[in-house]
Amino acid sequence: MPQSKSKRSRYTPPPQKKLPPSKLWVPVSIATLLAAGFAVVVLNYLNVLPGANTENRYLLVGIGLICGGFILATNYR
Repeated sequence: MPQSKSKRSRYTPPPQKKLPPSKLWVPVSIATLLAAGFAVVVLNYLNVLPGANTENRYLLVGIGLICGGFILATNYR
């Protein structure tokens, strides 16, 4: 049975190329950034870091490190 003209002329795009897996430094960096950020936040609240009381700059550094780990994790394959 012959196929109709509309089925023969339909464009089929080529399959997408598979991206290579991430290098070893990516998961190591993710874990390091998350752990360092968590440590900075906890040490700030325990008043171990230099400064009289809990300071916002240490919290911003800790949250920045955690955000960096999450941003890097979005590109992990």
